[in-house]
Amino acid sequence: MDRRNDVAVIGLGVMGANLARNFASRGLKVAGYNRTFETAQKLAADHPEAKLDVARTLKELVERLERPRRIVVLVNAGKPVDAVMDELDPLLEAGDMIIDAGNSLYTDTDRRSERSKSRPWKFVGMGVSGGSEGALKGPSLMPGGPVESWQHLKPVLEPIAARSSKGLCVTHCGLGSAGHFVKMVHNGIEYGDMQLIAETAMLMRQGMGLEGAKVADTFASWNTGDLSSFLIEITAEIFRVKDPKSGGLLVDAVLDKAGQKGTGKWTVIAASELGIAIPTITTAVDARILSSQKDTRVRAEAAHKPARGTLSGVTVEDLSHALYASKIASYTQGFQLLRAASTAFSYGTKMSEVARIWTAGCIIRAAFLERIESAFAATPEPELLALAPEFVADLAKRLPSWRKVVSSATQAGLAIPGLATSLAWYDSLTTARGSANVIQAQRDFFGSHTYERVDAPGTFVHSEWKP
Repeated sequence: MDRRNDVAVIGLGVMGANLARNFASRGLKVAGYNRTFETAQKLAADHPEAKLDVARTLKELVERLERPRRIVVLVNAGKPVDAVMDELDPLLEAGDMIIDAGNSLYTDTDRRSERSKSRPWKFVGMGVSGGSEGALKGPSLMPGGPVESWQHLKPVLEPIAARSSKGLCVTHCGLGSAGHFVKMVHNGIEYGDMQLIAETAMLMRQGMGLEGAKVADTFASWNTGDLSSFLIEITAEIFRVKDPKSGGLLVDAVLDKAGQKGTGKWTVIAASELGIAIPTITTAVDARILSSQKDTRVRAEAAHKPARGTLSGVTVEDLSHALYASKIASYTQGFQLLRAASTAFSYGTKMSEVARIWTAGCIIRAAFLERIESAFAATPEPELLALAPEFVADLAKRLPSWRKVVSSATQAGLAIPGLATSLAWYDSLTTARGSANVIQAQRDFFGSHTYERVDAPGTFVHSEWKP
């Protein structure tokens, strides 16, 4: 075949197939490869409008690409990515580019980038968010790597990206592994969002006794205001779906064991290594782990027989305020982690740009991300999102309801780890003098670890604490 393609996609599963079709829908000539050739053939046959050029071998795929070549890899993270790179390595020439668009750990991206330095070809790690529908209709794209690589990728990435009132949802996220780090934090924030929404829905059902239709209507109403987001929107839809087997709500037939693929855990580990507290996200990861221990939880409830009650003095509006305030806490933590990583790893990531490309296409897309973008675009840029003037005002407005919800749920014995941890983070953040002086005294007592005095910060001293 005498055809030169603009871009290639390796790995034609759901995400890869839809991304290939997205490229084609924008007028690009697309080559495709899948380890099982029949899968690639079927994709091309099922979507003739895409005019996909599927290849039997990687050699054929590479030979039919315009130079310098742009090859997007969408296979499982880890060893499969390395295996594809090993096969491509001898086939590529100067300026060719491998783009890992899977959910790779950022340290793997660093390792692969280092490998590419001794090769004629280049390597880019790129986060992609939006699920299968986003991949087809317009995802949020988070490429990192060298600036010159971004310039070569723009002609094929900008046409397929999601669009919002803030522009195209794609930007250069920074040098090195910045793209995958940004996507990792996106997923960490996503964990927090989902946990907070799930707890709020539970409080409506168990704490207030609301029927599914009322819960659905409430979330749908919230989706027209400050809480407007993709996750709020789909939660409203979830509470309208009937179970064809029982006739009740389908969500009530779903076993309460949450899965995870690792990006939340990676976010927690990275935050710990960088010395950034992200308790809302950490709690969301912990909650999923605890949810998986279903049998243990059943035995524990039977053994302890904890009293359960209902919410007292709490309104639906209070719930909306608590949820919104907790979201500000989660996003503050996520962006603080992004900034710390950008400094530590010399990414050069712009916080306002990250917020901008998350306004559409991605899973955490939400109306208030436009306000986050504006906050970080201000001069000077706020130290923390929660210290930006408008978010200081937002939190002050919602704090009474936030406290009321957490207090009432705790009294009722209803598990709200995300909402409660977020409030505890806020209280810790806004406490100028906390309890760590006692910890430092303990450390110096048993291990002579020294401490700083209030009247002489920066000078470390040791005291004899025993009489």
